[in-house]
Amino acid sequence: MDLRFGDSKPTDEERAAVDALLGPPESSWEGADRSDADLRWARGGREARDRRDQLLPALHALNDRVGWISEGALDYVCRRLTVPPAEAYGVATFYAMFSVRPRPATVLHVCTDLACTAAGASELCAAVEARLGPESGVKVERSPCLGLCERAPACLAIRAGESARPALEDEAVQAEGGSGGAAPGDGKGKGRRGRNTLHATAVCAPATPDRAIAAATAPETAPTEPAPETAVPQTGTPALTLLHRIGTVDPTSLDDYRAHGGYTALRRAFALGPAAVIREVTDAGLVGRGGAAFPTGRKWQATAAQPDHPHYLVCNADESEPGTFKDRVLMEGDPYALVEAMTIAAYATGAHRGYLYLRGEYPRALARLTHAIEQARTRGLLGDDVLGQGYAFDIEIRRGAGAYICGEETALFNSIEGHRGEPRSKPPFPVEKGLFGKPTVENNVETLVNVLPILTMGAEAYAAIGTPTSTGPKLFCVSGSVARPGVYELPFGATLGDVLALAGVRDNLRAVLLGGAAGGFVRPDELDIPLTFEGTREAGTTLGSGVVMAFDDTVPLPRLLLRIAEFFRDESCGQCVPCRVGTVRQEEALHRIADRTGAAAADDIALLREVGRAMRDASICGLGQTAWNAVESAIDRLGAYE
Repeated sequence: MDLRFGDSKPTDEERAAVDALLGPPESSWEGADRSDADLRWARGGREARDRRDQLLPALHALNDRVGWISEGALDYVCRRLTVPPAEAYGVATFYAMFSVRPRPATVLHVCTDLACTAAGASELCAAVEARLGPESGVKVERSPCLGLCERAPACLAIRAGESARPALEDEAVQAEGGSGGAAPGDGKGKGRRGRNTLHATAVCAPATPDRAIAAATAPETAPTEPAPETAVPQTGTPALTLLHRIGTVDPTSLDDYRAHGGYTALRRAFALGPAAVIREVTDAGLVGRGGAAFPTGRKWQATAAQPDHPHYLVCNADESEPGTFKDRVLMEGDPYALVEAMTIAAYATGAHRGYLYLRGEYPRALARLTHAIEQARTRGLLGDDVLGQGYAFDIEIRRGAGAYICGEETALFNSIEGHRGEPRSKPPFPVEKGLFGKPTVENNVETLVNVLPILTMGAEAYAAIGTPTSTGPKLFCVSGSVARPGVYELPFGATLGDVLALAGVRDNLRAVLLGGAAGGFVRPDELDIPLTFEGTREAGTTLGSGVVMAFDDTVPLPRLLLRIAEFFRDESCGQCVPCRVGTVRQEEALHRIADRTGAAAADDIALLREVGRAMRDASICGLGQTAWNAVESAIDRLGAYE
């Protein structure tokens, strides 16, 4: 049985938002006025079903224009795309940034995750809510990590509808001296339509009640967000490999990027050929920087060898792990590097279409990358004939909408295709059947950007950085109780103490969280742990995506553990029972432990271990498999409840 929306009709504004993305409807079957021809046959079904992947962009268009998604608007989208209403409703309710209930046009998302919690996010949220009543026209929502951990506490204001403030991408275009143009809109490369830039956004970090309220009530006039280089304390250091352009090169200027070595790597890739590029990446020892550490060259080779076509490239820029913000800094400070790296990866694997899945909480990264892609296309660096080499490749940005699980590669594919972001069972693996059922290579931002120095300096020189089994430089996201939070670049093999010394760790260090919410805690006497995949494994913890979050003795550890449990409960997609039920039971047990001692607490700790083992052994994806890690390490290594 499917849903029925009854007599709900879309407003003119809702129709306009959808039509701006999909174009005007061609028949009454898609929502146009009825004509005599429409009474004789149905048209557009097959074509509309082929555009199912436009469901998420259509929901974004409605949310950007109106601020929420009504039944009438959702029904109109379903008619345009021939999507069953129940399925569309399931997608619309899956993402935290959407609402299917009426809400004000302005929403203030206040981060309440780990770094912000430690910096007083709860008090900030309470103060803002007390001063912004219903008459303010602002909805205050507690949000998972906004990726602004180095400037905690943080908030993001989003106002739907017309904006008096120029869109950021237009500002970037003016700075470049070029023309805006449209971002790709059709998933299969069948044409592009105008992008929706009506809504206004304002990032406020570090936030105070006064600044947060000012951002929420007037996001169009909010102060400009600090430059990306403020998140890189090492800016100007000659030895930097991945971060050397940030703070030195104008991120909106393609000419400046090329003057500082840009597109040298792509030219060498064309000179080498696809097979030799894969061999260089393999010889360099590059492994995925998202946490799984799978050899990148093997993934590329497996995709390139598939006889089924087309092949796709997907860049995972949905970094939602609490404490992680390195990809945001790369995209905001050096966007052309990612465009170039994606082009190289696609060339090596035989892909002609790339998707950049960007988390919805990164408005400036969206603006910078939209502009960079358009400039690259205009200058012949994307399109039908890249650099005159006869190779065709283009990139489309797809915005996420607040779902941590979409960082899992197959959940990300489902999200792009217009389904709920739920992981798929493997095998088949993405290199065989990934996006749209075709061979797909998926890498995150940091992994891809590492390809540039591999090709410019050579595999042997790159492999000489770091250790024999963990090669190259690594980015670490340092936040919490440190004097200089930010992104730090160090070679693999540096110790945890080395990173914290650069960041200026404060006195009375209580614990360090490695790898984010899915990682583990270590003690202050364990700072000699080498930051390599094998070194952290031997120490009984994980490197993960490079999160290093320090906490002094002023931060209540049980409160952090409860927040981690709440995070996994909220972010579980609910597809498999061990994760859906286990994350709830974990949170319930931690709530009880906070009020108990002695034998009663011991019983709940035993229950936590049993639930944690079940999630680790039986969950379908990494979310459930790692949801117990941080709590377990806090109990066993830190004695959190002794």
